[in-house]
Amino acid sequence: MSATRFTLTTLGTGAAVPATGRYPSAQVLNVGEALYLVDCGEGTQERLRQAGVNFMRIGHIFISHMHGDHYLGLMGLMSTMHLLGRQSLLKIFGPPELREVIEVQLRASGTYLRYSYHFVSLVPANGVLIHQDQRVSVEMLALKHRIPCTGFVFRERTALRPLRLDMLHLIPHFKRSAVKKGEDLLLPDGTHYPNKELTLDPPPPRSYAYCSDTAYDPALQAFIAGIDLLYHEATFTTALEARARETQHSTAAQAATLARDAQVGQLLLGHFSARYRDLRPLLDEAREVFPRTTLSNDGETYAVHQRTAV
Repeated sequence: MSATRFTLTTLGTGAAVPATGRYPSAQVLNVGEALYLVDCGEGTQERLRQAGVNFMRIGHIFISHMHGDHYLGLMGLMSTMHLLGRQSLLKIFGPPELREVIEVQLRASGTYLRYSYHFVSLVPANGVLIHQDQRVSVEMLALKHRIPCTGFVFRERTALRPLRLDMLHLIPHFKRSAVKKGEDLLLPDGTHYPNKELTLDPPPPRSYAYCSDTAYDPALQAFIAGIDLLYHEATFTTALEARARETQHSTAAQAATLARDAQVGQLLLGHFSARYRDLRPLLDEAREVFPRTTLSNDGETYAVHQRTAV
Protein backbone atom coordinates (compact mmCIF):
# COMPACT_ATOMS: atom_id res chain seq x y z
CA MET A 1 0.00 0.00 0.00
CA SER A 2 1.67 3.23 -1.16
CA ALA A 3 1.07 6.64 0.33
CA THR A 4 0.18 9.65 -1.76
CA ARG A 5 2.97 11.99 -2.74
CA PHE A 6 4.20 14.44 -0.11
CA THR A 7 7.35 16.21 -1.30
CA LEU A 8 9.08 19.54 -0.83
CA THR A 9 11.10 21.26 -3.56
CA THR A 10 13.33 24.10 -2.36
CA LEU A 11 13.54 26.67 -5.15
CA GLY A 12 15.58 29.26 -3.28
CA THR A 13 17.68 28.90 -0.12
CA GLY A 14 19.52 32.22 0.05
CA ALA A 15 19.14 35.03 2.58
CA ALA A 16 18.49 38.62 1.47
CA VAL A 17 21.33 38.85 -1.07
CA PRO A 18 21.42 36.06 -3.68
CA ALA A 19 24.64 34.06 -3.84
CA THR A 20 25.97 32.01 -6.72
CA GLY A 21 23.70 28.98 -6.97
CA ARG A 22 21.37 30.22 -4.21
CA TYR A 23 18.23 32.19 -5.03
CA PRO A 24 15.85 34.07 -2.70
CA SER A 25 13.39 32.08 -0.61
CA ALA A 26 10.73 30.00 -2.33
CA GLN A 27 9.59 26.41 -2.16
CA VAL A 28 6.75 24.29 -3.42
CA LEU A 29 5.00 21.56 -1.46
CA ASN A 30 3.34 18.76 -3.44
CA VAL A 31 0.65 16.87 -1.51
CA GLY A 32 -1.20 14.35 -3.64
CA GLU A 33 -0.39 16.45 -6.75
CA ALA A 34 -1.89 19.60 -5.20
CA LEU A 35 0.75 22.35 -5.21
CA TYR A 36 1.31 24.87 -2.41
CA LEU A 37 3.86 27.65 -2.95
CA VAL A 38 5.61 28.91 0.19
CA ASP A 39 7.24 32.33 -0.23
CA CYS A 40 8.01 33.76 -3.65
CA GLY A 41 11.33 35.55 -3.89
CA GLU A 42 12.62 37.18 -7.05
CA GLY A 43 12.95 34.72 -9.95
CA THR A 44 10.59 32.12 -8.51
CA GLN A 45 8.74 31.53 -11.78
CA GLU A 46 12.05 30.82 -13.52
CA ARG A 47 13.03 28.42 -10.74
CA LEU A 48 9.66 26.66 -11.03
CA ARG A 49 10.29 26.11 -14.75
CA GLN A 50 13.79 24.80 -14.08
CA ALA A 51 12.36 22.37 -11.50
CA GLY A 52 9.78 21.13 -13.99
CA VAL A 53 6.84 22.40 -11.92
CA ASN A 54 3.69 23.46 -13.77
CA PHE A 55 3.00 26.63 -11.82
CA MET A 56 -0.46 26.99 -13.37
CA ARG A 57 -1.42 24.14 -11.03
CA ILE A 58 -0.47 26.12 -7.91
CA GLY A 59 -3.68 26.80 -6.04
CA HIS A 60 -2.37 28.38 -2.85
CA ILE A 61 0.50 30.78 -2.12
CA PHE A 62 1.73 31.48 1.43
CA ILE A 63 3.93 34.56 1.98
CA SER A 64 5.72 34.76 5.33
CA HIS A 65 6.55 38.48 5.52
CA MET A 66 7.23 41.69 3.66
CA HIS A 67 10.99 41.48 3.17
CA GLY A 68 11.67 41.51 -0.56
CA ASP A 69 13.58 38.24 -0.72
CA HIS A 70 10.33 36.50 0.25
CA TYR A 71 7.75 38.15 -1.98
CA LEU A 72 9.25 40.16 -4.88
CA GLY A 73 8.61 37.33 -7.34
CA LEU A 74 4.88 37.23 -6.65
CA MET A 75 3.65 39.87 -9.10
CA GLY A 76 5.73 38.40 -11.92
CA LEU A 77 4.28 34.96 -11.25
CA MET A 78 0.72 36.28 -11.04
CA SER A 79 1.20 38.24 -14.26
CA THR A 80 2.52 35.21 -16.13
CA MET A 81 -0.43 33.14 -14.92
CA HIS A 82 -2.68 35.86 -16.37
CA LEU A 83 -0.86 35.96 -19.71
CA LEU A 84 -1.03 32.17 -20.03
CA GLY A 85 -4.80 32.25 -19.56
CA ARG A 86 -5.28 31.00 -16.04
CA GLN A 87 -8.95 30.84 -15.06
CA SER A 88 -8.96 28.95 -11.75
CA LEU A 89 -9.06 30.74 -8.41
CA LEU A 90 -5.74 31.55 -6.72
CA LYS A 91 -5.69 31.87 -2.91
CA ILE A 92 -2.95 34.06 -1.43
CA PHE A 93 -2.13 34.16 2.30
CA GLY A 94 0.12 36.91 3.59
CA PRO A 95 0.58 40.16 5.53
CA PRO A 96 -2.13 42.81 5.07
CA GLU A 97 0.42 45.08 3.36
CA LEU A 98 0.86 42.52 0.60
CA ARG A 99 -2.73 43.07 -0.54
CA GLU A 100 -1.88 46.76 -1.03
CA VAL A 101 1.21 45.85 -3.09
CA ILE A 102 -0.82 43.58 -5.36
CA GLU A 103 -3.61 46.09 -5.84
CA VAL A 104 -1.38 49.08 -6.57
CA GLN A 105 0.69 47.15 -9.13
CA LEU A 106 -2.39 45.86 -10.92
CA ARG A 107 -3.89 49.36 -10.91
CA ALA A 108 -0.66 51.07 -12.05
CA SER A 109 -0.25 48.65 -14.96
CA GLY A 110 -3.93 48.69 -15.95
CA THR A 111 -4.05 44.91 -15.56
CA TYR A 112 -7.33 43.07 -15.11
CA LEU A 113 -6.53 39.48 -14.27
CA ARG A 114 -8.32 36.78 -16.24
CA TYR A 115 -8.66 34.79 -13.05
CA SER A 116 -9.89 35.59 -9.56
CA TYR A 117 -7.67 35.70 -6.51
CA HIS A 118 -8.74 35.59 -2.89
CA PHE A 119 -6.46 37.26 -0.37
CA VAL A 120 -6.32 36.13 3.26
CA SER A 121 -4.63 38.62 5.61
CA LEU A 122 -2.44 37.05 8.27
CA VAL A 123 -1.62 38.35 11.73
CA PRO A 124 1.01 35.92 13.10
CA ALA A 125 -0.21 33.71 15.94
CA ASN A 126 0.89 30.27 17.04
CA GLY A 127 -1.32 27.31 16.26
CA VAL A 128 -4.13 29.17 14.47
CA LEU A 129 -5.74 27.27 11.59
CA ILE A 130 -5.79 29.38 8.41
CA HIS A 131 -6.59 26.84 5.70
CA GLN A 132 -8.03 23.38 5.28
CA ASP A 133 -8.84 21.35 2.18
CA GLN A 134 -9.13 17.67 1.29
CA ARG A 135 -5.36 17.15 1.48
CA VAL A 136 -3.92 19.38 4.19
CA SER A 137 -4.63 21.70 7.07
CA VAL A 138 -2.36 24.72 7.54
CA GLU A 139 -1.61 26.43 10.85
CA MET A 140 0.36 29.60 11.54
CA LEU A 141 3.50 30.11 13.57
CA ALA A 142 4.39 33.51 15.05
CA LEU A 143 8.05 33.90 14.15
CA LYS A 144 10.37 36.32 15.93
CA HIS A 145 11.71 38.74 13.34
CA ARG A 146 12.21 42.49 12.82
CA ILE A 147 8.77 42.79 11.22
CA PRO A 148 5.71 40.53 11.59
CA CYS A 149 6.60 37.15 10.14
CA THR A 150 4.51 33.99 9.81
CA GLY A 151 5.64 30.39 9.70
CA PHE A 152 3.44 27.60 8.41
CA VAL A 153 2.67 24.05 9.53
CA PHE A 154 1.20 21.73 6.91
CA ARG A 155 -0.51 18.62 8.24
CA GLU A 156 -1.72 15.91 5.90
CA ARG A 157 -5.39 15.04 6.37
CA THR A 158 -6.02 11.44 7.45
CA ALA A 159 -6.75 9.31 4.40
CA LEU A 160 -9.75 7.05 3.98
CA ARG A 161 -9.29 3.42 4.98
CA PRO A 162 -8.22 1.29 1.98
CA LEU A 163 -10.50 -1.66 1.21
CA ARG A 164 -8.95 -5.12 1.47
CA LEU A 165 -8.81 -6.63 -2.00
CA ASP A 166 -9.62 -10.10 -0.69
CA MET A 167 -12.85 -8.76 0.87
CA LEU A 168 -13.88 -6.49 -1.97
CA HIS A 169 -16.37 -8.97 -3.42
CA LEU A 170 -18.42 -8.80 -0.20
CA ILE A 171 -18.89 -5.03 -0.24
CA PRO A 172 -21.66 -3.66 -2.49
CA HIS A 173 -20.55 -0.69 -4.59
CA PHE A 174 -22.98 1.70 -2.89
CA LYS A 175 -21.52 0.75 0.52
CA ARG A 176 -17.83 1.14 -0.32
CA SER A 177 -17.60 4.85 0.39
CA ALA A 178 -19.10 4.40 3.86
CA VAL A 179 -16.82 1.47 4.65
CA LYS A 180 -13.77 3.53 3.61
CA LYS A 181 -14.90 6.15 6.10
CA GLY A 182 -14.86 3.56 8.90
CA GLU A 183 -18.42 2.21 9.01
CA ASP A 184 -19.18 -1.44 9.59
CA LEU A 185 -20.98 -3.36 6.86
CA LEU A 186 -24.50 -4.69 7.46
CA LEU A 187 -25.89 -6.72 4.56
CA PRO A 188 -29.64 -7.12 3.81
CA ASP A 189 -29.54 -10.72 5.08
CA GLY A 190 -28.36 -9.44 8.48
CA THR A 191 -24.71 -10.44 8.07
CA HIS A 192 -22.45 -8.02 9.91
CA TYR A 193 -18.81 -7.34 9.09
CA PRO A 194 -16.73 -5.15 11.44
CA ASN A 195 -14.87 -2.47 9.57
CA LYS A 196 -11.47 -3.81 10.66
CA GLU A 197 -12.17 -7.03 8.74
CA LEU A 198 -12.82 -5.16 5.50
CA THR A 199 -10.19 -2.43 5.53
CA LEU A 200 -6.55 -1.69 6.20
CA ASP A 201 -5.12 1.14 8.26
CA PRO A 202 -4.37 4.19 6.10
CA PRO A 203 -0.81 5.48 5.90
CA PRO A 204 -0.02 7.72 8.89
CA PRO A 205 -0.50 11.43 8.05
CA ARG A 206 2.69 13.38 7.48
CA SER A 207 3.59 16.93 8.45
CA TYR A 208 5.90 19.77 7.43
CA ALA A 209 6.79 23.05 9.15
CA TYR A 210 8.33 26.14 7.59
CA CYS A 211 10.22 28.62 9.77
CA SER A 212 11.66 31.27 7.49
CA ASP A 213 13.12 34.39 9.11
CA THR A 214 13.21 34.11 12.88
CA ALA A 215 15.42 34.45 15.89
CA TYR A 216 15.71 31.34 18.04
CA ASP A 217 12.40 30.99 19.85
CA PRO A 218 11.78 28.07 22.23
CA ALA A 219 8.07 29.03 22.30
CA LEU A 220 7.72 27.40 18.86
CA GLN A 221 8.54 23.98 20.31
CA ALA A 222 5.00 23.17 21.41
CA PHE A 223 3.58 23.98 17.98
CA ILE A 224 6.02 21.92 15.91
CA ALA A 225 6.41 18.98 18.31
CA GLY A 226 6.78 15.71 16.43
CA ILE A 227 6.75 17.32 12.96
CA ASP A 228 8.14 14.96 10.32
CA LEU A 229 10.17 17.59 8.44
CA LEU A 230 11.16 21.00 9.76
CA TYR A 231 12.65 23.66 7.48
CA HIS A 232 14.34 26.25 9.67
CA GLU A 233 16.49 29.19 8.73
CA ALA A 234 20.19 28.95 9.56
CA THR A 235 21.51 32.30 8.38
CA PHE A 236 24.71 32.24 10.44
CA THR A 237 27.09 30.02 12.36
CA THR A 238 27.52 30.44 16.12
CA ALA A 239 30.60 32.60 15.47
CA LEU A 240 28.17 35.29 14.30
CA GLU A 241 25.55 34.76 17.00
CA ALA A 242 25.67 38.46 17.91
CA ARG A 243 24.87 39.36 14.31
CA ALA A 244 22.03 36.81 14.34
CA ARG A 245 20.61 38.46 17.45
CA GLU A 246 20.90 41.92 15.92
CA THR A 247 19.09 40.94 12.70
CA GLN A 248 16.61 38.57 14.38
CA HIS A 249 17.92 35.49 12.62
CA SER A 250 19.11 32.08 13.84
CA THR A 251 22.36 30.18 13.88
CA ALA A 252 22.58 26.61 12.64
CA ALA A 253 23.07 25.38 16.20
CA GLN A 254 19.94 27.22 17.35
CA ALA A 255 17.87 25.70 14.56
CA ALA A 256 19.16 22.27 15.57
CA THR A 257 18.38 22.94 19.23
CA LEU A 258 14.76 23.68 18.39
CA ALA A 259 14.56 20.56 16.21
CA ARG A 260 16.02 18.41 18.99
CA ASP A 261 13.77 19.81 21.70
CA ALA A 262 10.66 19.50 19.52
CA GLN A 263 11.64 15.92 18.61
CA VAL A 264 11.09 16.42 14.89
CA GLY A 265 11.89 13.70 12.39
CA GLN A 266 14.27 15.61 10.12
CA LEU A 267 15.73 19.12 10.02
CA LEU A 268 16.31 20.92 6.73
CA LEU A 269 18.48 24.04 6.98
CA GLY A 270 18.06 27.02 4.67
CA HIS A 271 18.16 30.83 4.28
CA PHE A 272 21.94 30.91 4.19
CA SER A 273 23.88 34.16 4.32
CA ALA A 274 25.73 34.95 1.08
CA ARG A 275 28.94 35.23 3.12
CA TYR A 276 29.11 31.40 3.24
CA ARG A 277 30.33 29.95 -0.03
CA ASP A 278 30.94 26.65 1.74
CA LEU A 279 27.93 25.57 3.81
CA ARG A 280 29.64 22.64 5.49
CA PRO A 281 30.39 24.58 8.71
CA LEU A 282 26.66 25.23 9.20
CA LEU A 283 25.83 21.56 8.64
CA ASP A 284 28.57 20.36 11.01
CA GLU A 285 27.46 22.82 13.69
CA ALA A 286 23.84 21.68 13.48
CA ARG A 287 24.63 17.96 13.39
CA GLU A 288 26.54 18.24 16.66
CA VAL A 289 23.20 19.10 18.25
CA PHE A 290 20.76 17.24 15.99
CA PRO A 291 22.30 14.52 13.76
CA ARG A 292 19.27 14.19 11.46
CA THR A 293 20.06 17.47 9.74
CA THR A 294 20.38 18.14 6.00
CA LEU A 295 21.32 21.22 3.99
CA SER A 296 18.64 22.34 1.54
CA ASN A 297 19.83 22.87 -2.03
CA ASP A 298 18.16 25.00 -4.68
CA GLY A 299 16.04 22.87 -6.99
CA GLU A 300 16.27 19.71 -4.90
CA THR A 301 13.19 17.69 -3.91
CA TYR A 302 12.83 16.07 -0.50
CA ALA A 303 10.28 13.40 0.38
CA VAL A 304 8.46 14.02 3.65
CA HIS A 305 8.52 10.75 5.59
CA GLN A 306 6.67 9.96 8.77
CA ARG A 307 8.85 10.54 11.82
CA THR A 308 10.39 7.23 12.89
CA ALA A 309 12.93 8.37 15.46
CA VAL A 310 12.86 10.72 18.45
